[in-house]
Amino acid sequence: MDEKISLKAIDQYAIQVANQLAESFFSGKKIITGPEILNLCAVKQVNFFVIHDLLSAWKKENEKLKSPYFDYQAKAVTEALTQFQIALSNNIAISKVDFLPLLKRGVSQTLYLILDPYDFYADLLDTKDESLSIQDLENKVKYVKINKAPLENLVVRLKEKQADAVKGKEAFALLDQILEAVNFTPEDVEPHLSALSKIVPVNITTFYEQKSAATPAPVVETKPVETKVVAQKPVSPVVTQPLIAPELKATLADNLAKQKITRLKESLTINQKFMFTKILFHGDFEIFTEAIDKLDRFDNLTQAMRFIDDAYPDWDRESEEYEEFYEILQNRFR
Repeated sequence: MDEKISLKAIDQYAIQVANQLAESFFSGKKIITGPEILNLCAVKQVNFFVIHDLLSAWKKENEKLKSPYFDYQAKAVTEALTQFQIALSNNIAISKVDFLPLLKRGVSQTLYLILDPYDFYADLLDTKDESLSIQDLENKVKYVKINKAPLENLVVRLKEKQADAVKGKEAFALLDQILEAVNFTPEDVEPHLSALSKIVPVNITTFYEQKSAATPAPVVETKPVETKVVAQKPVSPVVTQPLIAPELKATLADNLAKQKITRLKESLTINQKFMFTKILFHGDFEIFTEAIDKLDRFDNLTQAMRFIDDAYPDWDRESEEYEEFYEILQNRFR
């Protein structure tokens, strides 16, 4: 079972990185421009997420342009607004106080994408049962530079359908097929974390929930420690601690397996959702979602197992997928 990412720990570290980057840049300047944003952080994904959020803010402001007197949808007007947007993008000027929240979010989203791409994809496609604009999705994916292949494939597949929008569940199911077809393996986290460690030293284990500990571990090291980073690909030596040893990873997984789950719907990672949907629910994500919702409404394990025995008598009770699902149910109702 995969250890669960701590979004709180990611956010805390992102604040420290954002503060450090901002202090360094704004010590000699009052505003930051577009070209300077694109070169601010060594992990370029951070910069691209900031630019994306700026363009999203422009789009929201543009959508407010409505009038009973003027036709903002007229071709000449939309063309003029497009040129206006281009002019604005070339004249970005942001103060430190306004830039910090954008930068913090950029760092946080980058870490989320690096450490847990599956759940990042799930959040990106979560439309709360509303339709997902394919054009909007394509625009978002343009700014994803790490672990981007599945999303790029998803956009291609959706555009082949020649539809303007798609339900989030449909896109989610299609992404499942793509991940299996391309045999996707997330990028090595070490080069990215090594670059961030040069800004604020980091230990990867602090980004995972360890609920068996009496007190939460600190998010970052207060002093850098000289060690060698062991990576699958050659990287430059950096000031950081070893990322995560196999034995420690197993310990984290064991700790997660023992912790109590309050809601199945919120605790499952996207790869678990994919696995359970494909193996136990015959590839039907909607049936899987309905079953999880029902299970979350039961009061105890006996009621939950009675429902499973009645509804899914064909499940292989000796399969690894069933055993993992049953273990999750036990943690949910114990």
